[in-house]
Amino acid sequence: MSEHRRKPPQPEGGGRASARRAAQPRPGRGAAGRDVPTASYSGSYAPQPSGSRAEARRAAQRGSGRGRGTGTATRGTGRPDKRLINYPRSDRDGWKRFVPSWKFVAGTALGFFAVITAGAGIGIAMVSTPDPNKAAQAQNNVFYWADGSQMVATGGSMNRQIVPISSIPRSMRDAVIAAENESFETDKGVDPMGVARAVYNMATGGSTQGGSTITQQYVKNTYLDSDQTLKRKATELFIAIRLGVTEEKDKVLAGYLNTAYYGRDAYGIQAAARAYFGKDSQNLNPSECAFLAAVLKGPNLYNPDGGIGAAATPALNEKRARERWSWVLDREVEVGRMDKAERAKFTDADFPPRVESEQARGMTGQIGYLVDTAKAYVMKTKGITPEQMALGGYRIKTTFQKPRVDAMVKAVEDTRNGFIDEKGRPETDTFVQFGAASVDVKTGALVALYGGPGWDHKYFSNNANTSGVPVGSTWKPYVMAAAMEYGTQNSKGKGISADSKYMANDLTVINNREGKPLRDASGAPFKQKNESPTPFGYVTLNEAMEKSINVPFAQLVFDVGHDKVRAVAKSTGILEESINPNTDASFALGTSTPSAIRMADSYATFAASGTHREPFSVTEVEKNGEKLSGFEAPKDQRAMDSDVADNITKMLENVVENGTGKKVKKLGRPAAGKTGTTDENKSAWFVGYTPELSTSVVLFRTDPNSADKKLISMKGVGNIPSLHGGDIPAEIWTEYMGEALKGQPVKQFPEAEDIGVTADSAGAPSPTPSAVVSPSPSPSTQPSTSPSPSPSPSKGGRPSCPPWKLYCDPDTTRGTTNGGTDSGTTAGNTSGNTSGNTSGTNSGVIGGPSGSPTQSGKPGRPGGITGGFDDSGSE
Repeated sequence: MSEHRRKPPQPEGGGRASARRAAQPRPGRGAAGRDVPTASYSGSYAPQPSGSRAEARRAAQRGSGRGRGTGTATRGTGRPDKRLINYPRSDRDGWKRFVPSWKFVAGTALGFFAVITAGAGIGIAMVSTPDPNKAAQAQNNVFYWADGSQMVATGGSMNRQIVPISSIPRSMRDAVIAAENESFETDKGVDPMGVARAVYNMATGGSTQGGSTITQQYVKNTYLDSDQTLKRKATELFIAIRLGVTEEKDKVLAGYLNTAYYGRDAYGIQAAARAYFGKDSQNLNPSECAFLAAVLKGPNLYNPDGGIGAAATPALNEKRARERWSWVLDREVEVGRMDKAERAKFTDADFPPRVESEQARGMTGQIGYLVDTAKAYVMKTKGITPEQMALGGYRIKTTFQKPRVDAMVKAVEDTRNGFIDEKGRPETDTFVQFGAASVDVKTGALVALYGGPGWDHKYFSNNANTSGVPVGSTWKPYVMAAAMEYGTQNSKGKGISADSKYMANDLTVINNREGKPLRDASGAPFKQKNESPTPFGYVTLNEAMEKSINVPFAQLVFDVGHDKVRAVAKSTGILEESINPNTDASFALGTSTPSAIRMADSYATFAASGTHREPFSVTEVEKNGEKLSGFEAPKDQRAMDSDVADNITKMLENVVENGTGKKVKKLGRPAAGKTGTTDENKSAWFVGYTPELSTSVVLFRTDPNSADKKLISMKGVGNIPSLHGGDIPAEIWTEYMGEALKGQPVKQFPEAEDIGVTADSAGAPSPTPSAVVSPSPSPSTQPSTSPSPSPSPSKGGRPSCPPWKLYCDPDTTRGTTNGGTDSGTTAGNTSGNTSGNTSGTNSGVIGGPSGSPTQSGKPGRPGGITGGFDDSGSE
């Protein structure tokens, strides 16, 4: 047998059992406790253990580890945990240790509910039940003139008697429950979903929301003078829960109706019944009850008298009130609180008539408009609601100067009496509306305005905050200022001067920025119309401004860019929402609709050499003896380079001296301004300024009782065949400014320095030192009965020579002029664009700082008048 197949000898004591015992580890010897095998192999070819003693130790350690692991697992699954909260769970392995048991979840929820319940109980116990008598105690708001003398005290005079539920007719209760809270008689005073929304919005800084139930609204009415905070919202919730549990429903409903605000300074159902219908609450009929329930939706937007803001005009409020009134009646039928036969008695023609407002009787003449303007400014500045303002307690010092307000009223009335004859010319002289505003150039303070005949004459719209009345050619200075500031396509990025020449013939084709003709609705080239068919030929922009010729500016706006003109207008204070968004030719001719307030303030930027100041109407406000912050004069903003503004002033001075504003010359002191008239003479403006005051005057014609308030042509008004801004508006402006500045030292405008490059429009003849060159064939399609004259040298951009310029040869005046006319008229439509009136925009609301215009970063001199300004009456 081969040695390689020989088996190793077996240990003595033999057999397999002995071999197994030999393989098992034995206790070691010595202090180290090393394990030593008890049997060894013999023979020259017996295999040896590979790791000797070290390997044996490692094997022993591995065996010990397995034993410990097994033991631990056994203990983890079997030993109970003595912790109070077994989380993470000791009886689970891995991720399962972090899955809570149902006992843990149920216990946590129960504990949370207990804490909330205890907190709510404590909160409910700590709050008190509202006092309707205290909530209805409104105070006066007192308004003061700029000199500190009292103008008027409003509010606080209405009957605020708290009436019991028995004095509130069932029809009123039904109307309010149907409209506000159908489940009122069965709910517990709160709407959990409504509360959750309100708390979330308050916590995240979103819009504040009141409770939706009648109980919550009643609670909210008692906290109108509190801050809109999460703490106040929690207090409201606790009180509502308490009332829902402890008070009878009739008492809660009576409390709500006795404290709610209904408009017309009326808090409570009794005051509202007297204010709107001149009767006690118990005598209200179902139609009147539905009306008052409709007004509760929000008096500022549902009182037919009108409210504060662009969306709260009398016409819009009347429309909303009628719709809501009808809906409330239908809703009563729907929820079973009125039968169909009763509902059928009330048609649209039965919308309840109201008595004259006590509030209106107390604010005669211009006082109503002045108070409304100041209130709007205060409310926007401090975030005060109309309801909070109606509670009163405010002492408001305005910027209005009584002598100048009186002067403006006199100027309007004198001119109205001299021009308007409603009895003799009812077809033309009825419904003519006047509006005006005057701003301190130095500060931006609104010193005077004319809003209309007065609240006492049932005219509640403030014409100084005109809505939807296009400004006509008073827009042209913005086009010119943009051309001076930014240049045109023909000036290689440089601002242009007023000496630049443009074609001015009637019915000239206007080209877009690509040099291609605009298209009218029929697809033919669009031809811009002037007021006059006079063949002016090429004229300077200064002459075009002087005579208010449309064609040059209709082309210039495309050469400059509509966006740049908008930027200039906005920088001077024109609100973006009042600017026509279209990019047509008529944009340059005044289809935008800023208010008289905004136009006066905007032109003051030119007077102040390019420094803009936001208009403001309040200088101080006190509440409970403490002055409120935020009523400092707005900061100055640089709107444009001072040289640009001063050159615009120079052009507008020329309008007064030689152009469409000649009637203003009799003021007898430096003045600059621009006339404006729109299509079909539907509006006429004069906006002008001296170094001290900037004033705008607007005339338009509309039936204040009509549903749509559409503008009506003023042709024939005042027996003037075609009324323009240089007529009645200029007369009013001149008389007012003369009285307002009486006794004031005469001041001069800053001297305008030469700026810009001469950049004529495409097709303009190039000047040569030789004989006069005949012009190119005119694009005009207007037939002429006589040969067109050769073009005379056009009047230059600066009509007079500065005294410091030694070698100045002013251009001669054109022989063919058509002064005194002005138009914002256009013919045809531009391709894909709209032209005509832009209506429905409340473009001049001075309801507080609207955000000062962004600083343009343009250089320029601050200020705008030489010799300073000293008027102790100015705020």
